[in-house]
Amino acid sequence: MVLIGLILSLQGCRYAISPEIVDNADKTITFEMLRSDPDLYQGRLVILGGTIAQITNVKSGVLITVDQKSLDYWGKPMRTTRTGGQYLIFYPRYLDFLSYAPGREITVAATVEGTKLKALGDSEFDYPVLISKELKLWPKEQKRPDAQTQWGDPLYDPQRQPY
Repeated sequence: MVLIGLILSLQGCRYAISPEIVDNADKTITFEMLRSDPDLYQGRLVILGGTIAQITNVKSGVLITVDQKSLDYWGKPMRTTRTGGQYLIFYPRYLDFLSYAPGREITVAATVEGTKLKALGDSEFDYPVLISKELKLWPKEQKRPDAQTQWGDPLYDPQRQPY
């Protein structure tokens, strides 16, 4: 009985990307390396993650702009404000814009395509462009309805009647 419970609990603890793709990914390429010269790594398979900044329909799919974040042990973007910059993911099919909305966390296994100039205000920036092989959208974190605020007044009693 304990063995069955252990097996069922471990099934939920697997990496975000399938093992076959993880085995073929080049884990030596960091985002900083990729950002400095995307054309040098063209055709290489990488695994990156972050928070969706923008999603746009294009001719044959979707272009996702991502704020890069470091990944944890399971391949989930870490909860931090630190980012290495932005990159673009081309996904060859259409996605639900309500699910893949700005602010959602994703992990992607993708082939490096190269660089794309993207306008941001009055300036243009080079962004690494990746062609998605596998995309993982992480579930939204649900706040517990019974959770108290972190900085609540410990002497506050909502049941107390006013004088």
